[in-house]
Amino acid sequence: MNKIVLLLVFMIVGSVNAQILEPVKWSTSVTKVSETEYELVATATIDQGWHLYSQTVPEGGPIPTTFTYKGSKDYLKKGNTQEEQGHIIDDPIFEMKIKYFDGEVEFRQRVKVKGDIPFTVNGVVEFMVCDDSRCLPPTEVDLEFIVK
Repeated sequence: MNKIVLLLVFMIVGSVNAQILEPVKWSTSVTKVSETEYELVATATIDQGWHLYSQTVPEGGPIPTTFTYKGSKDYLKKGNTQEEQGHIIDDPIFEMKIKYFDGEVEFRQRVKVKGDIPFTVNGVVEFMVCDDSRCLPPTEVDLEFIVK
């Protein structure tokens, strides 16, 4: 009897874990551009069949990808986060032209060093992903960039 109960518990836990979808994995890196400038690179690896939306999305569309960086005495943010070309489609779900990414995409943010190196830049990315039949709620992921 105990073995049957234990088996049922494992089956229930396994099915609950199978319901959690995380179709986007984030990684970070830092590239030195000059003695005083660095580029923070956030790379999204997107599961097949899913779309990550651009930072610029028309009103009434999905939640755009948004990067926020915690202020620090160590650096000054230069400009806005840049994104790759991506794909622009007439989206049938949102009934508008939307730019999205699939596969892998890099987002780049330049910073100018104001203090001593090394230091860490902390940030957050908020994003939304959809496949051909559903969209997941907006998700926030903490990002850490180590400048050295």
